[in-house]
Amino acid sequence: MEYLKLLGIVIIVVGFALKWDTTAVVVIAAIVTGLFAGMSIPDLLHTLGQSFLDNRMVSLFFLTLPMIGLVESHGLKQVAVEAIQKLKRLTPGRILNLYVIIRALANVFGISLSGQVQFVRPLIQPMVQAAAGQHRQLTPAEVDLTKGRSAAVDNLGNFFAQNLFVASGGVLLIASTMKSLGKPVSAMSIVIASIPVAITMLVVTIIYNTLFDRRFRADNSKGGHK
Repeated sequence: MEYLKLLGIVIIVVGFALKWDTTAVVVIAAIVTGLFAGMSIPDLLHTLGQSFLDNRMVSLFFLTLPMIGLVESHGLKQVAVEAIQKLKRLTPGRILNLYVIIRALANVFGISLSGQVQFVRPLIQPMVQAAAGQHRQLTPAEVDLTKGRSAAVDNLGNFFAQNLFVASGGVLLIASTMKSLGKPVSAMSIVIASIPVAITMLVVTIIYNTLFDRRFRADNSKGGHK
């Protein structure tokens, strides 16, 4: 009977393999595991409810998806593209450099720009694509390249600058982990140690994006890829 407690793991593996509804699979697995572990129905429901409350901030991500669809349907992407087309001096690399600096500064003050889905996809990437295609039509591969580079720059700015805020989750996690290991460190010392990392990231990313611009300038001089 002890092995039946592991049935929930089997349900999750089978459910994901067969591409069943993710939420339903997880809930069913939790119920089955709880029942075979000897939990009463009230205790099981209490545990499920408490787990949801403790992790409810994770589910807020899904609330942003309808908002993104709404702003795109009302022309946010087109407005961003038209704005870039009017600013001839903005190149893809310059836009990305400006964005990564803003991303890092936002992290200093604990401000979240929400990342890929909410910010990069509807706003930054269309601007980069419009700047890259001011003089010619981009190929599908080049469009994908602007998408990948926009996502990469967002990841760089977020990952390497996320510990610049004294109350960020990463800083608090490091501080609590070090304390549990008997080597307590202050949150401010973690922030100070993260500053050289963030500066190095900015320098490398700016060089990275400058080379990105050179690639498009070279392609434009050749008239683009056939």
